[in-house]
Amino acid sequence: MIVRTLSDCEKTDRRVATDTWESTRLSLKDDGMGFSFHITTIYPNSETHIHYQNHLETVYCIEGEGEVETIADGKKHKIVPGTVYILDQNDEHYLRGGPEGMKVVCAFNPPLTGKEVHDENGVYPLDAEPVQG
Repeated sequence: MIVRTLSDCEKTDRRVATDTWESTRLSLKDDGMGFSFHITTIYPNSETHIHYQNHLETVYCIEGEGEVETIADGKKHKIVPGTVYILDQNDEHYLRGGPEGMKVVCAFNPPLTGKEVHDENGVYPLDAEPVQG
């Protein structure tokens, strides 16, 4: 069994921050679960271009509000607490934080290794090592 607290993880290299978001990665690839699990804060009035070509992601909003816009069709979806969005088609999108930002819970498959940030195309690199577990 693995037991961690969010506050403990926030004080380690499991917390990764950029100009538009910060993410504390509670469960990572080396935990052997087959997915990774994160608590992410989207900064107020921010916009992040994301295109997970190598990962699938489920995102559940627990605080604040924002918006997701799919690039292929220009559809905008309001995100508020209790909303889930599932990137099951490697959907290229913009994620925008509202005036107060938002906090979301994220799960990635395949799991992240811990230091990933979006490249110039909004992509996280794929770790080529097979997942155990």
